[in-house]
Amino acid sequence: MELRHLRYFIEVALEENVTRAAEKLHVSQPALSRQVKDLEEELGFLLLERSAKSVALTEAGRVFLEEASSVLERLDEGVERARRVAESSGGELHVGYAPSLTVKLLPPTIRAFQAKFPKVKVKLHDMSSEEMLGGLRSGTLSFALMLEGKSRSAGGCQFKPLRKEAIRLAVGRGHAFLGRAQVSVADLKGESLIGFSKEEYPEYGDMVGRLLKAANLRKKLTEEHESVSSLVAAVEAGMGVSVVTESLRCLVGDRVQLLELDPAPESLVVGIAWKERKLTSAERSFVELAVLAAKEEGE
Repeated sequence: MELRHLRYFIEVALEENVTRAAEKLHVSQPALSRQVKDLEEELGFLLLERSAKSVALTEAGRVFLEEASSVLERLDEGVERARRVAESSGGELHVGYAPSLTVKLLPPTIRAFQAKFPKVKVKLHDMSSEEMLGGLRSGTLSFALMLEGKSRSAGGCQFKPLRKEAIRLAVGRGHAFLGRAQVSVADLKGESLIGFSKEEYPEYGDMVGRLLKAANLRKKLTEEHESVSSLVAAVEAGMGVSVVTESLRCLVGDRVQLLELDPAPESLVVGIAWKERKLTSAERSFVELAVLAAKEEGE
């Protein structure tokens, strides 16, 4: 006797109809009927009385239904208890992230998580958007902290918004724009515009494209960078200006200045993404703590 025999029998007994039970179990009707009959043959007595349109429990079937349900309930409880023990005794969470978007969010999340699950290691992976999506799909990443728009293109993934990121213009310390309260997007016409690689960060290219289109500007990036550090170094050296997010301020200090744009572009939504599955209690806690960190940051 196998567990699937019990599960199949219980579903048929509850539905009182083989066709409906087969649909819920995602198996064919003949296969389901055969499995239940195999169970009856192994037990040596009938569990169901069959008619053309429905089935009904025999007296023996009613008793067996109660016992089979109890067995599966105890099994599920045992699995959950074992899972909690496994999680508390160790394991790893692999988290992909983009530094410029998560500099304020990630540290408090990890601190709170490690306090709750000290034996679960959190391994961080600085990745591009495409790399994070690949990691989620393959299962090498538990979570990815990324932009909402990109996560929507990933089939089979869940996304929970955490915070909004304002868009700013990064300029070097000697730039002519310094001292302005705001910089008109139209004024970018005569500027060298540098940014992130459109191949590695396609959502960045889309964002800049929308910004320029709204001001009737046709410009291409004069330089593309694959990391925050190289982009900031280029802006600091006066090689151009760059459209960035407000959270970059925490990383650059006074190396570059972040100025407001006019009109103010729509903020970007940053959140946590994961491959659609049943999360462990540790994983659920990580999501909850990320939400809490984002909430406290916004207060």
